[in-house]
Amino acid sequence: MSPQAIRRSPGYFALALLLAAPLAPATEAGAGSATTFDAMAQMSSGSEDGDYRFRLKQYLEARAAFEQEASAYWNAISEKRRGRNAKRRDHQPIALDDYVLTQPPVYTGPKRPAGPAPSEPDHAPREHKHIPVVADLLQAAADHFQFTPQRPGSEVEFKRAYARVAAAAGLTREQAVRVYSFETGGTGNYDVQSGIEHGGTRAISTAMGYNQLLTTNTVELLAEQGPEFIRALMQKAASLSGAPRQAMDRKIAVLRQMVALARSVPDEWAQHEKIGDTPQGWAMHAMVLDIDVGPLLQTHKLLTSVIFARAKGYTRALTAAELEMMNLTGDGTGLDMVTMPLAMREQVPTSNFFQRGGYERNPVAIRHNTVAKLLDVTDARMDSNSNLAGAKVLAAAF
Repeated sequence: MSPQAIRRSPGYFALALLLAAPLAPATEAGAGSATTFDAMAQMSSGSEDGDYRFRLKQYLEARAAFEQEASAYWNAISEKRRGRNAKRRDHQPIALDDYVLTQPPVYTGPKRPAGPAPSEPDHAPREHKHIPVVADLLQAAADHFQFTPQRPGSEVEFKRAYARVAAAAGLTREQAVRVYSFETGGTGNYDVQSGIEHGGTRAISTAMGYNQLLTTNTVELLAEQGPEFIRALMQKAASLSGAPRQAMDRKIAVLRQMVALARSVPDEWAQHEKIGDTPQGWAMHAMVLDIDVGPLLQTHKLLTSVIFARAKGYTRALTAAELEMMNLTGDGTGLDMVTMPLAMREQVPTSNFFQRGGYERNPVAIRHNTVAKLLDVTDARMDSNSNLAGAKVLAAAF
């Protein structure tokens, strides 16, 4: 089992708050030369309103100054991260000076003024990428693999199956239940998807299930743990006969095809992401719903982080909050926080573990702006949500 297994994992109830995202492009509002700003002011004026042109110029200049300061800060964050990675490769200790110890700059200048008259938008309307939901996943599985996942007869049945697999793999009840509580709010079902829980109408990501796997997570797990999943199903098949055995044999055959597809590209997140963004990848993601394969995927999403930490020499059992940090931000970044001495956690800003675009969209990471505060709020949310109905049922299943 590869200790490199899941390198990123953005679980998505919490992911909406803590997910790391790519750097914001340098051409955001506020970036650019003074000449560009003057031209924009002239183009946006649309009337003889000199006051508007003056206020627009003030805004653009203020944004430019902020952008310069912010770019310098986030470049320092990246530079420090590269330095820590180099130290770890050379087995050198990480010190407080290896982190940026100031908080990110905050824009406090004037707001962009409203135009004196309606004008054409500065850019074309953004096209929203279609995010597949359960119906899309099932249709893709039928279209590309002529297969329908075997869904549980009840939520309790799936929770019991997950508990059996998780316990056998070495996850503790506390780890599994508290991560579930954080990721799903303590009430989520096996098919819960980010954005459409609690009556929501539109999915905001493909994150699904107790540990909120993305399509890329599923593809990566099939690529790296697929042979083990196949062996587990073959062991089940050995005790079956008749129609149940035929159904299991069919499921194993489909799983083999999916594993072969996942392993047809280099074992890299970007390559698995490309597959996950196709109908074939959606079909593979439908296996999260399967009563046999789904618990394996959910378990190994967390187990790979535990294995990664051990491989890096971290032998102490991970708390649920520490495991969640690895589950959300990726194993390498999460372990950076987990292995930090307690005294340093109070001083190191959370911005050290995010890229700019992700951090600026994460109110929790901004509000709880040190490692200690972020772990504390994660624990507090786990404490609260663990008392809810779904968490209690999962705990009982162990």
